[in-house]
Amino acid sequence: MEDVFLPIVICGMLFVGLPWIIFHYITKWRQAPKITEEDERMLDEMYNLARRLEERVNTVERIVAADNPEWKPGLNSPQPTYQIDRQPNRSN
Repeated sequence: MEDVFLPIVICGMLFVGLPWIIFHYITKWRQAPKITEEDERMLDEMYNLARRLEERVNTVERIVAADNPEWKPGLNSPQPTYQIDRQPNRSN
C-alpha cells in the first residue's frame, strides 16, 4: 500500500501543490497597489517644494546670523543636505 501511496502524494504535490502556490503569489503580486503617474507627479512636486522651503529657511538663518552675530541657530540649524538627482519623467 505504501508503494502506491507515496508516489501519488509526491505527484500531487508536484503537479497540483507547487503550481497552486506559484499562481497564488503571482496573483497577489499583480493585485498589489502600484504608484500611478499622478502619484509620481505629486511626489515630485512635494520634493521640489520641500527643497525650496529648505533653501528659504537656510537663507533666513544666514540673514539673521549676519544681522545678529550673537544669534546661534538652535535645533533647526542647517543640516548637510544630500543632492538627489531627480529627473522628472517627461514621457507625456
